[in-house]
Amino acid sequence: MRILTVHNKYIFRGGEDESREAEDRLLAAKGHEIRQVVLDNGKIGPHSLIQVGLHASWSQTSYDRIAAELAAWKPDLLDVHNFFPLASPSVHYAARRRGIPVVQTLHNYRLLCPAAAFLRDDQPCEDCTKHIVAWPGIAHGCYRGSALQSGAVALMLSVHRLLRTWQRCVTVFVVLSEFARRKFVDNGFTESKIVVKPNFVEGPGEPGDGGDELVFVGRLSPEKGIVPLLAAMERTGPDVRVNIIGEGPLEVQVRAAAERNPRVHFLGRLPHSEVLSRMACAKCVIVPSICYETFGRTAVEAYSVGSPIIASRIGALAEMVDHGRTGLHCEPGDPADLARAMTWMTQNQHAVAHMRLAARAEYLAKYTSARNYDLLMRIYQRAMAGARTGGGLS
Repeated sequence: MRILTVHNKYIFRGGEDESREAEDRLLAAKGHEIRQVVLDNGKIGPHSLIQVGLHASWSQTSYDRIAAELAAWKPDLLDVHNFFPLASPSVHYAARRRGIPVVQTLHNYRLLCPAAAFLRDDQPCEDCTKHIVAWPGIAHGCYRGSALQSGAVALMLSVHRLLRTWQRCVTVFVVLSEFARRKFVDNGFTESKIVVKPNFVEGPGEPGDGGDELVFVGRLSPEKGIVPLLAAMERTGPDVRVNIIGEGPLEVQVRAAAERNPRVHFLGRLPHSEVLSRMACAKCVIVPSICYETFGRTAVEAYSVGSPIIASRIGALAEMVDHGRTGLHCEPGDPADLARAMTWMTQNQHAVAHMRLAARAEYLAKYTSARNYDLLMRIYQRAMAGARTGGGLS
């Protein structure tokens, strides 16, 4: 099978980038031909933001590029991961023109929310779903704190909602959790076009034996709950220690907390292999997000090495963590409740040992590359069958 993938990288590397790369590697290892069109937000300069915003609804450059790839290479399908803002929905129309099926993975809520996270002022927010034009997101500058840039996103959403782009140009949508599926269906997406396929972790090896420290891995940004985590560390006793791994806009705040509190260790960004090693040697992994995560890649990585989770009871994390079996839930954005969970994990060694076994079993049952490949092939076959019968290309 020939597959052309499109992905728009963010400035700070995250789970979407890792998941897309892992999927392409898996497909290549199985003998499929893969070509990648990867665009990079890190190359957007401050003087080009307005131009990029205007092109977010339609990039003729990206249309021409994808059209040329489709004409020259003739892939079986186009697999779009992230098209915002440099690729734009023009890539979907390039495929539609040639009758190529399109699989669109919804890694976030961009098609419903200008900020892509259903989060405003550190609280869940779905106000923009109630309007044809996402004016609340514009008024509050939800995208990059800018009304102008938020307006560009809102324009893209409105234009392609009116054009029925997602109904006409996407054959199959892939979401990463049942929670995300419900959100998109509740907001008008055709239920029969949406398939749930979680991400996976490539061959992590044998699980570790755990250790005394807790670990946070993720982007250092408000929605990932790093601020409540730092506050929770001020409420825990001397036995609770946490390693923080990652990079992002709140790095200065994390470094300052590490300087104040000797039980907070900031390790910065680490190679993926070392991240897994740190997880395997941790008492547990903390995922304290305050937003509706579409998935929890960090949680799956933790499960893969047998590490239980402390996760916020919100979004996909609420369904991924079985409270008391594979980890613990805590209230999102509540430092006191998070501190209690961290303390419990530190003090209940026997129970945590049982959780480690359950966590590894959860990974083997749901999140291996073999299971993911089987699901992905069914999705691709469904997309190609849909294109032959006209489904998704009306």
